[in-house]
Amino acid sequence: MRVLIANDDGLDAVGIQTLAQRLQQEYDILVVAPDRNRSGASNSLTLTRPLQPVKVANNQYRVDGTPTDCVNLALSGMIDGDVDVVVSGINHGANLGDDVIYSGTVAAAMEARHLGRPALAVSLVGNRYFETAAEVVVRLLADAHTLALPTGILLNVNVPDVPYSELKGIRVTRLGYRHKAQAPISAQHPRGLPSFWIGALSEPHDASEGTDFCAVKNGYVSITPIHTDMTCYDVKSPLEKWTDTVTL
Repeated sequence: MRVLIANDDGLDAVGIQTLAQRLQQEYDILVVAPDRNRSGASNSLTLTRPLQPVKVANNQYRVDGTPTDCVNLALSGMIDGDVDVVVSGINHGANLGDDVIYSGTVAAAMEARHLGRPALAVSLVGNRYFETAAEVVVRLLADAHTLALPTGILLNVNVPDVPYSELKGIRVTRLGYRHKAQAPISAQHPRGLPSFWIGALSEPHDASEGTDFCAVKNGYVSITPIHTDMTCYDVKSPLEKWTDTVTL
């Protein structure tokens, strides 16, 4: 099995390199990642200029674009042949709850599913035990052939930042959600122009039993199935009744 590894923290990030070192012991790997940190890039594609992939090591390429660009180029056959499965990560920090809306890590996995490959988005809820998350990926991939997911489903995996021996197990979860983000922070510009840093993420608003927040807090690996169909089916019926009254 050949595994494509991508991320949003950039090719030189500790997380992706730890994952690549571990997976190459078991599989044929291809690493394609942004040339710099593109956290928060979400599903953006670069459409205003051409992209230039550069081979920097055996089976490793950096791309002057977004995480989605990287997966798109690789799975379209523009970079070094075909792959069977895509792992995006290991992200530096959590992708829990509504983080998935902004996450380039999750977006890379979403692009893979859109292009017909099984995909995992993997995040370490911290910044220390990347080896733990890498070992979790190995265990999941070993049994991946027994899992049949509907079209468009990717798995969002969050791993507690603890030694592997301290993991309590795996929980299949739903997305929780956070309070609204903190306010932007003013930044000094040398020419006096209005400048701001986007505000930091807030604490969870819904971290109840069954959420990804709850699982990780209690020492479990969280796996949340995510699909690309964003239709809210529960609202279709009342919305149809309302539109019946609207005259065009």
